[in-house]
Amino acid sequence: MKTFRRNTINLFALVLLASAHPSNAFAAEAKSEEIVVTAAGEKEKKALAEKRAKTSDTAALLSDTPGVSLATGGGVSSLPVVDGLADDRLRIILDGMGLICSCPNHMNPPLSTLNPNQVGELKVYAGIAPVSLGGDSIGGTIVVSSPEPEFASAQQKSINKGEVGAFYRGNSHARGVNISATHASEKFSITYRGAYAEADNYKAADDFKSFTATGRPGRDIPKNEVGSTAYETWNHSVDMAWKNADDLYEVKLGYQHIPNQLYPNQRMDMLDNKQEVINLHYLGKKGWGKLDARIYAENVDHYMDFGQDKQFYYGSSPVIAPGMPMYTNGVTIGAALKADIDLSRRDLLRLGTEMQFYRLDDWWPPSPSELPTGWTNPMTGYHSAGMAPNTFWNINDGKRDRYAIFAEWEAKWNPAWTTLLGTRAELVSTDTGDVQGYNNDPSGMYYEGYLRSATDFNALDRQRTDINLDLTALVRYTPDDRQTYEFGFARKTRTPNLYERYSWSRNAMALIMNNFVGDGNGYLGNPDLRPETAYTISASLSWHNADKSRELKVTPYYTRVNDYIDAIQWDRQNNVPGTPVSNPPGKFGILKYANQDARLYGVDVSGRTPIGSNGLGEWGLKGLVSYVNGRNLDTGSGLYNIMPLNAKIALQQKSGGWSNTLEVVAVDAKTDISEPRQELTTPGYTLVNWSGSYTWKNIRFDFGVDNIFDKFYYLPLGGAYTGQGMTMRWDGIPYGIAVPGMGRSVYVGMNVKF
Repeated sequence: MKTFRRNTINLFALVLLASAHPSNAFAAEAKSEEIVVTAAGEKEKKALAEKRAKTSDTAALLSDTPGVSLATGGGVSSLPVVDGLADDRLRIILDGMGLICSCPNHMNPPLSTLNPNQVGELKVYAGIAPVSLGGDSIGGTIVVSSPEPEFASAQQKSINKGEVGAFYRGNSHARGVNISATHASEKFSITYRGAYAEADNYKAADDFKSFTATGRPGRDIPKNEVGSTAYETWNHSVDMAWKNADDLYEVKLGYQHIPNQLYPNQRMDMLDNKQEVINLHYLGKKGWGKLDARIYAENVDHYMDFGQDKQFYYGSSPVIAPGMPMYTNGVTIGAALKADIDLSRRDLLRLGTEMQFYRLDDWWPPSPSELPTGWTNPMTGYHSAGMAPNTFWNINDGKRDRYAIFAEWEAKWNPAWTTLLGTRAELVSTDTGDVQGYNNDPSGMYYEGYLRSATDFNALDRQRTDINLDLTALVRYTPDDRQTYEFGFARKTRTPNLYERYSWSRNAMALIMNNFVGDGNGYLGNPDLRPETAYTISASLSWHNADKSRELKVTPYYTRVNDYIDAIQWDRQNNVPGTPVSNPPGKFGILKYANQDARLYGVDVSGRTPIGSNGLGEWGLKGLVSYVNGRNLDTGSGLYNIMPLNAKIALQQKSGGWSNTLEVVAVDAKTDISEPRQELTTPGYTLVNWSGSYTWKNIRFDFGVDNIFDKFYYLPLGGAYTGQGMTMRWDGIPYGIAVPGMGRSVYVGMNVKF
């Protein structure tokens, strides 16, 4: 730990010393202000293009943002973590839409519905977000926008252009293509964007398990292969826009199909996922300000079962056992109306209202009743787990409706002082219908897990209504154009999601299928969960020079969360809090969601500076350091999936059409863990990456090597490895193996504009 911190300080000191001179101070953004990764300028376009060649996961585009880390999911579905808060605790807005995961394992998070080639701009509001961009979250806000529509000028008859590209990544044999085409007149614009990507399982740098599947139930997998990391995905979008004077009308249509996306830290895999979305938008400039209106709808059809690495043989027979089909359908309909009112040259008032109606059905048909040849006992294989003859209803007619209003006053008192005050009120209503288990046999061995659990749940009044209040107060002081100091306070509230409140079965198999954190445990819902309420204070101290080529920013923050939704060990048989006997140490266990208090604090430091030029071009340094500490105040345990101290420093070189970046990533050992979840510890590591690009006319080449020295490491936020074998059983995979990171990978990409 001490060695890591000392090396990190030595590396980052190069950036700090180069940028600390007062004459090079810079005007800074505050913790509440967005960190923008945008394609608006040439520099930003190149940065996004380089990342697109390296990843098909849109969340990974945020990997260079201070305070942002990634929790492992599928190959295109990692979950961003902002200052220790992740998943539903963040507000994620895609082209004005607040979308919701429709899966008990959260395999289809909002960012996964976009391919990186569909992204025009990314904004991260870490910590304190304006109430106009908040709501139903206690962490930051991530705003993703597709490229703005283009229109021909009065001198042009039309715009006709496009782009095609392809990539290949060696480690997982990932490959894909993308295409876009635009036609625009002075009043009308239409753009199609499409992308395809697929990959095999990736390889770790070394063997990480003492078994293959030989001698175990399942497909044979080499000891260094990370099972269930393959994927295939298709994305299509059509954006149409009409312009009339100061009015803009937009229609966005989207379709995504993921034929398969396997998961190394889940018991199941996504074997089909279809998403359709329509997004209608109006933006108008008025004499008094701006009016913004939106209506959108999304439909998600989701299917899970065992992928090829989790299929297993029955006994010593080469016959693959029947699967465990699981289906989810989610429908979201939303509307928003916002107005920016110019009260005076000093004062801007934002008023708005939002509505969102979400419906969820989550059902698991009985295990296939047709037995393979040679199977005579109808209770053999999966049937012995009681998965018949009924359809299991995990969530039946789930409802989660939100109604919100907000008001925000921004005042620029003078060139040095700006304030922002906002309040937001939301009414959130949740409910669900009656449920049933796989069987209703009162004398069977699954009575407590199925029939008794369903009877108890159906007898409850399950309707819940929460009234949530958010507040934001920000003060920004800019004494000159080289420095900015900002201080803020926020109160934010989040209502539990439907799975946290309504996952009901105490059957062990059903419990481990309701897990969206990837720790291998099983989770029981709690209808009496209260909303989480977070109080955050933060400051941001920033300096830069006039063109922001040299900058330094330091951002400390503190968050106290009342009624934080954590988990406690649970005795499923007796339906009481668990004991070491019911959840033995060193084994996967059963947990129940519970409200407890928590706190998080940390600091993000980032900076960059030019260091000169020579015959090889211009040289520069950039870097960041992030630290967060999370603690459950009721138990004293660490919070789950908190990224350890980490740093990144990059040496950059540019000359003409060439650019190169040599990057060092250092991550400390993860030792402060969530004890109820028996979260796995991971050792520290250091990686070296290289990336480069060359642009010639309308052609761009990207290339690089990740993990140059083929360093073996475990992902601190990777969860527990359950990527192969009989994952439905507690003993189907050994406890204590974390998900390893990828070994050395060479990648290339090319894009051609026409």
